Amino acid sequence: MTIEEIENEIVEEFEMFDDWMQKYEYLIDLGKSLPIIDEQYKTDNTLIKGCQSRVWMHSELKAGNVIYTADSDAIITKGMVALMIRVLSNHTPDEIMNAKLNFVEKIGLTQHLSPTRSNGLLSMIKQMKLDALAYKQIS
Repeated sequence: MTIEEIENEIVEEFEMFDDWMQKYEYLIDLGKSLPIIDEQYKTDNTLIKGCQSRVWMHSELKAGNVIYTADSDAIITKGMVALMIRVLSNHTPDEIMNAKLNFVEKIGLTQHLSPTRSNGLLSMIKQMKLDALAYKQIS
């Protein structure tokens, strides 16, 4: 699936819910399916800067695609990072760097996050794209 197809799938999933409490519950459920980072990568170096919660993210290049794993100490943040990994993981560095990520606006996530969580989401996206850029330069 392309990044855009995954984004569209997420938009459709969020449209099934009537209110934001249901959407938050879904986001929390998504966090339970997060590809968890290996304990050896839960270090200060893998902490996302700019997140109010503690979020660790690790990436590696496998067969030309960037694979992300992560963990967080906050349940909603865990759901947010699970969404980002679902969209961006297992794609080429170019695809990740060029991803528009319009689904974030379409599902209303930015309007329903606190300013600190919004900053955290932007920090996650920035880190994922920086990782992709680094892999592009070495491949």
